[in-house]
Amino acid sequence: MNSSSSTTTRLFPFSASALAAAAVAVTIASWASAFPLIRIALQGLSPLHLAAARFATAALLAGAWLAYRRPKRPTARDALRFALCGFFGIGIYNALLNTGEMTVAAGAASFIANTLPIFTALLATVFLGERFNRWGWLGSIFSFAGIGVIASGQPGGIVPGAGASLILCAAICAAVFFVMQRRLIPVYGALACTAYTLLAGALWLAPWLPGALIELTHAPARTVHAVVLLGVFPAALGYATWAYALGHFGAARAANFLYLSPAVATALSMVLTGEQLNMSTVAGGAMAIAGVAFVAWRGRT
Repeated sequence: MNSSSSTTTRLFPFSASALAAAAVAVTIASWASAFPLIRIALQGLSPLHLAAARFATAALLAGAWLAYRRPKRPTARDALRFALCGFFGIGIYNALLNTGEMTVAAGAASFIANTLPIFTALLATVFLGERFNRWGWLGSIFSFAGIGVIASGQPGGIVPGAGASLILCAAICAAVFFVMQRRLIPVYGALACTAYTLLAGALWLAPWLPGALIELTHAPARTVHAVVLLGVFPAALGYATWAYALGHFGAARAANFLYLSPAVATALSMVLTGEQLNMSTVAGGAMAIAGVAFVAWRGRT
Protein backbone atom coordinates (compact mmCIF):
# COMPACT_ATOMS: atom_id res chain seq x y z
CA MET A 1 0.00 0.00 0.00
CA ASN A 2 1.45 3.42 -0.90
CA SER A 3 1.66 6.38 1.49
CA SER A 4 -1.27 8.17 -0.13
CA SER A 5 -3.53 5.16 0.37
CA SER A 6 -2.35 4.77 3.96
CA THR A 7 -3.13 8.40 4.69
CA THR A 8 -6.59 8.07 3.15
CA THR A 9 -7.27 4.97 5.23
CA ARG A 10 -6.28 6.75 8.45
CA LEU A 11 -8.33 9.86 7.66
CA PHE A 12 -11.41 8.01 6.39
CA PRO A 13 -11.43 4.59 8.08
CA PHE A 14 -15.10 4.00 7.31
CA SER A 15 -15.12 5.33 3.76
CA ALA A 16 -15.71 1.92 2.15
CA SER A 17 -18.64 1.16 4.45
CA ALA A 18 -20.07 4.64 3.97
CA LEU A 19 -19.89 4.28 0.20
CA ALA A 20 -21.51 0.85 0.39
CA ALA A 21 -24.33 2.23 2.57
CA ALA A 22 -24.86 5.08 0.10
CA ALA A 23 -24.92 2.55 -2.74
CA VAL A 24 -27.63 0.59 -0.93
CA ALA A 25 -29.71 3.76 -0.44
CA VAL A 26 -29.45 4.70 -4.11
CA THR A 27 -30.31 1.15 -5.14
CA ILE A 28 -33.42 1.08 -2.95
CA ALA A 29 -34.67 4.45 -4.22
CA SER A 30 -33.92 3.57 -7.85
CA TRP A 31 -35.42 0.09 -7.82
CA ALA A 32 -38.44 1.22 -5.80
CA SER A 33 -39.23 3.80 -8.47
CA ALA A 34 -39.32 1.04 -11.08
CA PHE A 35 -42.65 -0.36 -9.86
CA PRO A 36 -44.80 2.76 -10.46
CA LEU A 37 -42.80 3.69 -13.58
CA ILE A 38 -43.50 0.25 -15.06
CA ARG A 39 -47.23 0.74 -14.45
CA ILE A 40 -47.04 4.07 -16.26
CA ALA A 41 -45.00 2.71 -19.18
CA LEU A 42 -47.33 -0.28 -19.63
CA GLN A 43 -50.07 2.15 -20.64
CA GLY A 44 -48.33 2.49 -24.01
CA LEU A 45 -46.07 -0.58 -24.33
CA SER A 46 -46.46 -4.34 -24.05
CA PRO A 47 -44.38 -6.06 -21.33
CA LEU A 48 -41.58 -7.39 -23.55
CA HIS A 49 -41.42 -4.22 -25.64
CA LEU A 50 -41.09 -2.21 -22.44
CA ALA A 51 -38.24 -4.42 -21.24
CA ALA A 52 -36.46 -4.15 -24.59
CA ALA A 53 -36.77 -0.35 -24.76
CA ARG A 54 -35.75 0.10 -21.14
CA PHE A 55 -32.57 -1.93 -21.40
CA ALA A 56 -31.65 -0.64 -24.82
CA THR A 57 -31.47 2.76 -23.10
CA ALA A 58 -29.39 1.30 -20.27
CA ALA A 59 -27.12 -0.54 -22.72
CA LEU A 60 -26.28 2.71 -24.49
CA LEU A 61 -25.00 4.13 -21.20
CA ALA A 62 -23.17 0.90 -20.38
CA GLY A 63 -21.56 0.75 -23.81
CA ALA A 64 -20.39 4.35 -23.56
CA TRP A 65 -18.82 3.62 -20.16
CA LEU A 66 -17.07 0.50 -21.47
CA ALA A 67 -15.67 2.40 -24.45
CA TYR A 68 -14.38 5.13 -22.15
CA ARG A 69 -12.92 3.03 -19.33
CA ARG A 70 -11.99 -0.14 -21.25
CA PRO A 71 -12.08 -2.49 -18.25
CA LYS A 72 -10.76 -6.04 -18.23
CA ARG A 73 -12.52 -8.17 -20.81
CA PRO A 74 -14.22 -11.32 -19.58
CA THR A 75 -12.81 -14.73 -20.37
CA ALA A 76 -14.92 -17.06 -22.50
CA ARG A 77 -16.16 -18.83 -19.38
CA ASP A 78 -17.02 -15.59 -17.59
CA ALA A 79 -18.65 -14.21 -20.75
CA LEU A 80 -21.05 -17.14 -20.51
CA ARG A 81 -21.68 -16.27 -16.87
CA PHE A 82 -22.43 -12.67 -17.79
CA ALA A 83 -24.77 -13.93 -20.50
CA LEU A 84 -26.61 -16.00 -17.88
CA CYS A 85 -26.70 -13.02 -15.51
CA GLY A 86 -28.31 -10.96 -18.25
CA PHE A 87 -30.73 -13.76 -19.07
CA PHE A 88 -31.99 -14.33 -15.52
CA GLY A 89 -31.43 -10.92 -13.92
CA ILE A 90 -32.66 -8.78 -16.79
CA GLY A 91 -34.38 -10.70 -19.57
CA ILE A 92 -36.55 -13.20 -17.71
CA TYR A 93 -36.90 -11.08 -14.56
CA ASN A 94 -38.28 -8.06 -16.42
CA ALA A 95 -40.49 -10.11 -18.72
CA LEU A 96 -42.12 -11.73 -15.69
CA LEU A 97 -42.29 -8.54 -13.62
CA ASN A 98 -43.75 -6.43 -16.43
CA THR A 99 -46.34 -9.06 -17.30
CA GLY A 100 -47.26 -9.45 -13.64
CA GLU A 101 -47.73 -5.72 -13.17
CA MET A 102 -50.38 -5.65 -15.88
CA THR A 103 -52.79 -7.01 -13.27
CA VAL A 104 -51.00 -6.50 -9.93
CA ALA A 105 -50.83 -3.04 -8.36
CA ALA A 106 -47.35 -1.50 -8.14
CA GLY A 107 -47.30 -1.45 -4.33
CA ALA A 108 -48.44 -5.06 -4.09
CA ALA A 109 -45.88 -6.07 -6.73
CA SER A 110 -43.08 -4.49 -4.71
CA PHE A 111 -44.07 -6.48 -1.60
CA ILE A 112 -44.18 -9.74 -3.56
CA ALA A 113 -40.79 -9.04 -5.12
CA ASN A 114 -39.57 -8.43 -1.57
CA THR A 115 -39.17 -12.20 -1.16
CA LEU A 116 -35.97 -11.80 -3.17
CA PRO A 117 -33.70 -11.65 -0.06
CA ILE A 118 -35.05 -15.01 1.11
CA PHE A 119 -34.42 -16.68 -2.23
CA THR A 120 -30.97 -15.07 -2.35
CA ALA A 121 -30.15 -16.37 1.14
CA LEU A 122 -31.31 -19.87 0.21
CA LEU A 123 -29.26 -19.92 -2.98
CA ALA A 124 -26.25 -18.41 -1.20
CA THR A 125 -26.51 -21.26 1.30
CA VAL A 126 -26.30 -23.83 -1.49
CA PHE A 127 -23.78 -22.21 -3.83
CA LEU A 128 -21.75 -19.78 -1.69
CA GLY A 129 -21.51 -21.79 1.51
CA GLU A 130 -23.55 -19.34 3.63
CA ARG A 131 -25.58 -21.01 6.39
CA PHE A 132 -29.38 -20.93 6.87
CA ASN A 133 -30.88 -22.19 10.15
CA ARG A 134 -34.37 -23.20 11.34
CA TRP A 135 -35.21 -19.63 12.29
CA GLY A 136 -34.51 -18.67 8.72
CA TRP A 137 -36.97 -21.28 7.50
CA LEU A 138 -39.64 -20.07 9.93
CA GLY A 139 -39.14 -16.46 8.82
CA SER A 140 -39.37 -17.56 5.19
CA ILE A 141 -42.64 -19.41 5.79
CA PHE A 142 -44.13 -16.38 7.54
CA SER A 143 -43.02 -14.10 4.72
CA PHE A 144 -44.52 -16.39 2.07
CA ALA A 145 -47.77 -16.48 4.05
CA GLY A 146 -47.79 -12.68 3.76
CA ILE A 147 -47.34 -13.00 0.00
CA GLY A 148 -50.38 -15.25 -0.05
CA VAL A 149 -52.41 -12.58 1.76
CA ILE A 150 -51.29 -9.94 -0.75
CA ALA A 151 -52.08 -12.20 -3.68
CA SER A 152 -55.59 -12.86 -2.34
CA GLY A 153 -56.41 -9.21 -3.01
CA GLN A 154 -55.04 -9.27 -6.58
CA PRO A 155 -56.65 -10.70 -9.74
CA GLY A 156 -55.96 -14.43 -10.05
CA GLY A 157 -54.50 -14.81 -6.56
CA ILE A 158 -51.34 -16.91 -6.38
CA VAL A 159 -52.37 -19.59 -8.90
CA PRO A 160 -49.77 -20.41 -11.59
CA GLY A 161 -49.85 -17.89 -14.42
CA ALA A 162 -51.54 -15.15 -12.40
CA GLY A 163 -49.76 -11.83 -12.00
CA ALA A 164 -48.70 -12.45 -8.40
CA SER A 165 -47.17 -15.83 -9.26
CA LEU A 166 -45.23 -14.31 -12.16
CA ILE A 167 -43.74 -11.66 -9.88
CA LEU A 168 -42.80 -14.35 -7.37
CA CYS A 169 -40.98 -16.21 -10.16
CA ALA A 170 -39.28 -12.95 -11.12
CA ALA A 171 -37.90 -12.70 -7.57
CA ILE A 172 -36.41 -16.19 -7.91
CA CYS A 173 -34.73 -15.17 -11.18
CA ALA A 174 -33.28 -12.07 -9.55
CA ALA A 175 -31.90 -14.18 -6.69
CA VAL A 176 -30.19 -16.47 -9.20
CA PHE A 177 -28.65 -13.40 -10.82
CA PHE A 178 -27.42 -11.96 -7.50
CA VAL A 179 -25.69 -15.18 -6.51
CA MET A 180 -24.12 -15.67 -9.95
CA GLN A 181 -22.83 -12.10 -10.09
CA ARG A 182 -21.29 -12.28 -6.62
CA ARG A 183 -18.28 -14.27 -7.85
CA LEU A 184 -17.69 -12.02 -10.85
CA ILE A 185 -17.46 -8.73 -8.94
CA PRO A 186 -14.07 -9.37 -7.24
CA VAL A 187 -12.58 -10.21 -10.66
CA TYR A 188 -13.97 -7.40 -12.83
CA GLY A 189 -15.24 -4.77 -10.42
CA ALA A 190 -18.77 -3.58 -9.71
CA LEU A 191 -19.19 -1.16 -12.62
CA ALA A 192 -17.72 -3.48 -15.24
CA CYS A 193 -19.96 -6.33 -14.03
CA THR A 194 -22.96 -4.04 -14.30
CA ALA A 195 -22.04 -2.88 -17.79
CA TYR A 196 -21.45 -6.41 -19.10
CA THR A 197 -24.69 -7.65 -17.54
CA LEU A 198 -26.71 -4.77 -18.97
CA LEU A 199 -25.32 -5.41 -22.45
CA ALA A 200 -26.10 -9.11 -22.14
CA GLY A 201 -29.64 -8.39 -20.98
CA ALA A 202 -30.21 -5.93 -23.82
CA LEU A 203 -29.02 -8.52 -26.34
CA TRP A 204 -31.44 -11.12 -24.97
CA LEU A 205 -34.27 -8.58 -25.37
CA ALA A 206 -33.10 -7.25 -28.76
CA PRO A 207 -35.66 -9.27 -30.82
CA TRP A 208 -38.44 -7.17 -29.25
CA LEU A 209 -36.72 -3.81 -29.75
CA PRO A 210 -38.09 -3.07 -33.27
CA GLY A 211 -41.63 -3.58 -32.02
CA ALA A 212 -40.87 -1.36 -29.03
CA LEU A 213 -39.68 1.46 -31.29
CA ILE A 214 -42.88 1.22 -33.31
CA GLU A 215 -45.03 1.33 -30.18
CA LEU A 216 -43.05 4.27 -28.80
CA THR A 217 -43.81 6.39 -31.88
CA HIS A 218 -47.50 6.16 -31.01
CA ALA A 219 -47.17 6.18 -27.22
CA PRO A 220 -48.06 9.20 -25.05
CA ALA A 221 -45.23 11.40 -23.82
CA ARG A 222 -45.70 10.09 -20.27
CA THR A 223 -44.87 6.57 -21.45
CA VAL A 224 -41.73 7.72 -23.27
CA HIS A 225 -40.55 9.62 -20.19
CA ALA A 226 -41.17 6.57 -18.00
CA VAL A 227 -39.12 4.35 -20.34
CA VAL A 228 -36.17 6.78 -20.29
CA LEU A 229 -36.30 7.07 -16.51
CA LEU A 230 -36.48 3.28 -16.18
CA GLY A 231 -33.42 2.89 -18.39
CA VAL A 232 -31.33 5.50 -16.58
CA PHE A 233 -32.21 5.09 -12.91
CA PRO A 234 -33.51 1.61 -11.94
CA ALA A 235 -31.49 -0.05 -14.73
CA ALA A 236 -28.12 1.63 -15.26
CA LEU A 237 -27.71 3.48 -11.95
CA GLY A 238 -29.54 0.99 -9.75
CA TYR A 239 -27.69 -2.04 -11.08
CA ALA A 240 -24.33 -0.25 -10.75
CA THR A 241 -24.85 0.78 -7.13
CA TRP A 242 -26.24 -2.66 -6.32
CA ALA A 243 -23.16 -4.36 -7.77
CA TYR A 244 -20.97 -2.19 -5.53
CA ALA A 245 -23.04 -3.02 -2.46
CA LEU A 246 -23.05 -6.72 -3.38
CA GLY A 247 -19.27 -6.76 -3.60
CA HIS A 248 -18.94 -5.09 -0.19
CA PHE A 249 -21.61 -6.86 1.87
CA GLY A 250 -21.96 -10.25 0.17
CA ALA A 251 -25.02 -11.73 -1.53
CA ALA A 252 -27.21 -12.72 1.42
CA ARG A 253 -26.41 -9.73 3.65
CA ALA A 254 -26.80 -7.16 0.88
CA ALA A 255 -30.14 -8.60 -0.21
CA ASN A 256 -31.52 -8.07 3.29
CA PHE A 257 -31.36 -4.30 2.84
CA LEU A 258 -33.89 -4.56 0.04
CA TYR A 259 -36.76 -5.21 2.45
CA LEU A 260 -36.96 -1.40 2.71
CA SER A 261 -37.81 -1.13 -0.98
CA PRO A 262 -41.55 -1.99 -0.79
CA ALA A 263 -42.32 0.89 1.57
CA VAL A 264 -40.55 3.33 -0.73
CA ALA A 265 -42.19 1.82 -3.82
CA THR A 266 -45.63 2.03 -2.25
CA ALA A 267 -45.17 5.68 -1.33
CA LEU A 268 -43.95 6.52 -4.83
CA SER A 269 -46.86 4.61 -6.37
CA MET A 270 -49.36 6.63 -4.38
CA VAL A 271 -47.74 9.85 -5.58
CA LEU A 272 -47.05 8.95 -9.23
CA THR A 273 -50.05 6.77 -10.09
CA GLY A 274 -52.62 7.67 -7.43
CA GLU A 275 -52.70 4.05 -6.29
CA GLN A 276 -54.69 3.26 -3.16
CA LEU A 277 -53.67 0.49 -0.78
CA ASN A 278 -56.13 -2.21 0.21
CA MET A 279 -56.06 -4.04 3.52
CA SER A 280 -54.72 -7.28 2.06
CA THR A 281 -51.68 -5.45 0.70
CA VAL A 282 -51.06 -3.67 4.01
CA ALA A 283 -51.46 -6.80 6.15
CA GLY A 284 -49.64 -9.14 3.79
CA GLY A 285 -46.90 -6.59 3.17
CA ALA A 286 -46.29 -6.24 6.91
CA MET A 287 -46.02 -10.03 7.21
CA ALA A 288 -43.67 -10.28 4.25
CA ILE A 289 -41.36 -7.57 5.56
CA ALA A 290 -41.42 -9.01 9.08
CA GLY A 291 -40.50 -12.44 7.74
CA VAL A 292 -37.61 -11.09 5.67
CA ALA A 293 -36.38 -8.96 8.59
CA PHE A 294 -36.49 -12.02 10.87
CA VAL A 295 -34.44 -14.00 8.36
CA ALA A 296 -31.89 -11.18 8.35
CA TRP A 297 -31.81 -11.13 12.16
CA ARG A 298 -31.88 -14.81 13.11
CA GLY A 299 -31.84 -16.71 9.85
CA ARG A 300 -28.15 -17.55 9.54
CA THR A 301 -25.52 -18.88 11.92
